[in-house]
Order: sequence, then structure tokens, then C-alpha cells
Amino acid sequence: MNQSSKPRLNYYSSCVDWPRHLVESPGGLCDMVDSLQDITRRTFTMHVDQADRCRLEASLGYASHPSRGLTITEDYHLRYARGTLHGRRVYVLVHSAIEYVFAPFSPGDEPSTSQS
Repeated sequence: MNQSSKPRLNYYSSCVDWPRHLVESPGGLCDMVDSLQDITRRTFTMHVDQADRCRLEASLGYASHPSRGLTITEDYHLRYARGTLHGRRVYVLVHSAIEYVFAPFSPGDEPSTSQS
């Protein structure tokens, strides 16, 4: 399967809305934050759902075009990263020290947190 045919990850949650019981659980939020590795915006956008990403960017107050204000591509105070959440690859936008996570599962459908 080539990169263009892989399904893109949907928005999962921000760290401030994280299910409390999954914050310090094995493979949960704390472990995910520890696993983060910086990536480029281009890599991030290749792996996440475009509609979910655009909704998130608009909710954070970014303009859709430079003529309308600050766009996310012009904001150098952001960090893009990839990491592991419950054993699965996730992509993360870090804005104002808040992690916005795109994952291959939905809230409530997390893989088992038990360690094999």
C-alpha cells in the first residue's frame, strides 16, 4: 500500500480533554508525550485527515488565507510530532503546550492498555 492510499488519522482528543483513567495508564498520554519525535508540518499533513485538521486549525483561530490574518503555516510557535499511543502511531500538533492528537481509533475505542 503506497502512502497516498493509507487512511489518514482522525482527530482524537487534546490533552486537556483526555479521559482521566488513560492519562498515566501504560501506553497512555504520559507515555505518548515521552515518545514524541519532531516532524515537519508536511509530514503531519500527509498523515492526518484534512477536514479534521482544518476544523482544528479554525477552532484555534487561524485564518484560512494570509489576507484574512495569521495562518497556521506562518506561526512558528507550533510543534508537529509523531509518537505512540497504546502501541499505535499517532500524529500530534502542539499549540501553547497543549497536545492535539490524531489517532487510528476513536475515544472509547482505545486498544487494550495491558502490557504483553
